[in-house]
Amino acid sequence: MILPVILSGGAGTRLWPFSRELYPKQLLPLGSDKTMLQETVNRLDGIEDVEGPLIVCNDAHRFMVAEQVRQLAKEPQAIILEPCGRNTAPAVAIAALHAQKMETDPVLLILPADHLIQDVSSFHQAVQLGAAQAEQGSLVTFGVVPTQPETGYGYIRADQTSGETFFPVAEFVEKPDLDTAKGYLDRGDYYWNSGMFMFRASRYLEELKRYQPKMVVACQEAFASIVGDLDFQRLDEAAFAACPADSIDYAVMEKTDQAVVIPLAADWNDIGSWSALWDVQPHDADGNVLTGDVLTEATTNCYLHSSHRLIATVGVEDLVVVETADAVLVAHRDKVQDVKAIVEKLKQQQRNEALLHRRVNRPWGSYEGVDVGERFQVKRITVKAGASLSLQKHHHRAEHWIVVKGTAKVTCGENIKVLAENQSTYIPLGEVHRLENPGRIPLEIIEVQSGSYLGEDDIVRLDDDYGREPQAKARS
Repeated sequence: MILPVILSGGAGTRLWPFSRELYPKQLLPLGSDKTMLQETVNRLDGIEDVEGPLIVCNDAHRFMVAEQVRQLAKEPQAIILEPCGRNTAPAVAIAALHAQKMETDPVLLILPADHLIQDVSSFHQAVQLGAAQAEQGSLVTFGVVPTQPETGYGYIRADQTSGETFFPVAEFVEKPDLDTAKGYLDRGDYYWNSGMFMFRASRYLEELKRYQPKMVVACQEAFASIVGDLDFQRLDEAAFAACPADSIDYAVMEKTDQAVVIPLAADWNDIGSWSALWDVQPHDADGNVLTGDVLTEATTNCYLHSSHRLIATVGVEDLVVVETADAVLVAHRDKVQDVKAIVEKLKQQQRNEALLHRRVNRPWGSYEGVDVGERFQVKRITVKAGASLSLQKHHHRAEHWIVVKGTAKVTCGENIKVLAENQSTYIPLGEVHRLENPGRIPLEIIEVQSGSYLGEDDIVRLDDDYGREPQAKARS
């Protein structure tokens, strides 16, 4: 039996301004109309003897992850929430501990949620081969057959003196410079490190205990106190925070003598930068990738993506221009790996653009900032059919609600009323209130806030369908 473990904890900072800390690249549709997480789940269809996926994700992303899986009509084994990031080795240890609760000792198929694989048939063949090796006790990694000298990936050197379809791992190699990468390509025994693995749950824990015993103890303590929370499983926060942070590669794969590599030629890409997206998407006659409202003149080999406004370019080449509602990125295609430096500056300045888009997803729907000024703020709020916001109050602001689409059920103090399109209501400062959508179509309202403080942490939740904290946290 194969138990897929999907790791969905990354931030994808090099794909800013699309990817944000609270809305990372794996939850975005970058290679198709499905998100990268959804593509990863769908890619499991057709693999023999495969279970529903176990997903390990960041606590802040839990509702988006659950909703995206629900949209596929797939049932996950579990969605386990990491209270803090500790890299891939502890995340997989938690998955292995969960797997040991099952009657068998399943083979774990470790998959990052943010990879693009276009040749799914070749991927399936490699997985079946990997399963056979993992069942015999090997720790399997998949080495992508390189198509060009790449400096953005780590490499795996295979010992090709024995085997044809898989080889013992000779060594893992850090990201090389260009000349070294060209040499790797010429030799033919170096593969890109894909970050995908297969091994029995028990074998991984055995090897991890051999090389990182403190990590195993911390993960066991965190897992021992795991509790259910709606559709999620929560680890003990203090125990998991005390766990050493490390990747599977460093913690186990580089040390064990039981690692084997299976070559994978499946049109793989980790979509780690804007230039990677330029590589995999269709080009026009001038080598440009154009999305949205874009006009070009004498423009070549550019990636131009408009979300809201017109982008017009004249006499430029090899540029990346990405426009969103609240930010515009302009970068040379050779420098897109450095976009993460901009994200770091945004964080240092405590700017929301590092964390959130103007549109913010919530378990009940979403809200989007329309305008903001001194002592007022305007938002567009969308509530899913049958959903409701928490019963709440605010200490510092009053609110006006105008229904523009659908039907709203409004609780305000002791009064409950139903509003239709073009009707409005007023929520005084400090009044207990709730907004619900009793209809079958999304409810859209315009909310005008006024008061001395308009932060998201001025929410006191008295009752909540989604188990969120009574006092909201800023930017959450």
